[in-house]
Amino acid sequence: MTTDLETRAAAARPGALRRAAPALLGYAAVRALGLVVLALWSEARGKSAYTLLTARWDSLWYTRVAELGYGYEVRLPNGDVHSNLAFFPLLPWLERLAAAVSPLSYADGGFVVSLLASLAAAWGIFAVADHLYGPRAGVCAVLLWAVLPVGIVQSMAYSESLFTALAAWALYAVLTGRWVTAGLLAGLAGLTRPVGLAVVAAVWAAGAAAFLRERAGSSFVGDGSAVPAGGARGDGHAGPLPDAPRTGAPYGAPQRPHSPGVRLRRAVGMLLAPLGAAGYVLWVGARTGGGPLGYLEVQAGWRNGFDGGYAFARFVAGRFTSFPSALAGVALIAGVALVMWLYVLCVRRRQPLPLLVYAGTVTALALCASSYFGSKPRLLMPAFPLLLPLALALARARTRLLAAGLGGAAAASAAYGAFWLNGSGPP
Repeated sequence: MTTDLETRAAAARPGALRRAAPALLGYAAVRALGLVVLALWSEARGKSAYTLLTARWDSLWYTRVAELGYGYEVRLPNGDVHSNLAFFPLLPWLERLAAAVSPLSYADGGFVVSLLASLAAAWGIFAVADHLYGPRAGVCAVLLWAVLPVGIVQSMAYSESLFTALAAWALYAVLTGRWVTAGLLAGLAGLTRPVGLAVVAAVWAAGAAAFLRERAGSSFVGDGSAVPAGGARGDGHAGPLPDAPRTGAPYGAPQRPHSPGVRLRRAVGMLLAPLGAAGYVLWVGARTGGGPLGYLEVQAGWRNGFDGGYAFARFVAGRFTSFPSALAGVALIAGVALVMWLYVLCVRRRQPLPLLVYAGTVTALALCASSYFGSKPRLLMPAFPLLLPLALALARARTRLLAAGLGGAAAASAAYGAFWLNGSGPP
């Protein structure tokens, strides 16, 4: 019987890194281009690119937590209270660790953590896409994530890259039956951002589905993998790319999905998954005296909430009050329609249940939040499974056309990122 330790070792063997190397090199090139363009643009405007990346907006809140701990708040003239309890602790902990073991400042530590986490996220996205569709689709998925219009956030001292890395590897662990690993990573994701609940939901959905399939007496290939697609190749070599996901972990040996050991590890993983988010939320409630709902009160001080998208719909409708802003309204509607269309494609292409649950939850939380409407593209960035249908389509294109298209997208993303950070930037 294959153990969690053995399969983790198999996933980490040198061959896995060699397989992911084209994706990681391409990702690094795109991010380097974005940083160079940002540096040149900022220099022309008399600003510091490094300050934009490490010492503005949410980055300042994270470094204050790392340096001074929790308890800092800002009271605005309108009565709102912005408390640093709204920011989950994993990134500040890592910033504090980096400052403790090196000469780096807290802000420097946040930048280094973000850079390393973005590479880990790219590798995790590749691992998921490669597992389902093969290495060429994996490279395309990583590059699509890199060239997102707000991709520059992946290089900022923000928590998006760290969260995406934890989420991607947690999903990969679920797909390949590494339940304890999935639970641990989901727990860490829950200490990173409120949307960590999406990773918990994915682990629980996959676990519940596995239990139900066992009770029904049907096989559950890979203990979390997709149902086999007819005729799909599972060896990662040349052959037609499947529309539906294939099965089989490329880096590990198959497991016996119904053995008592697997059931126990699955239960342990499901129990571990919510501990990070639940622990922090309950701690905030105890600290504020608000009980289990104390964290929601903290978010209310930032005017953050979940209203099903009503406030966002009103914001979009408000763009149509004049002609110039109406163009922005049309763009917002088109963007939301694109996101929904991609999710429908994910469902029609029979993505595995944990990916659908994760992407659906991230999308719902991003689009249905009641404040900070300009942040929605950034909040959607961790929903990388939405990119897999596009990655599969691009993987079928000629290499020359693929390189030209992604190269143009990388240049546009770099220019937009530089313009964005030198303007309003992330709220």
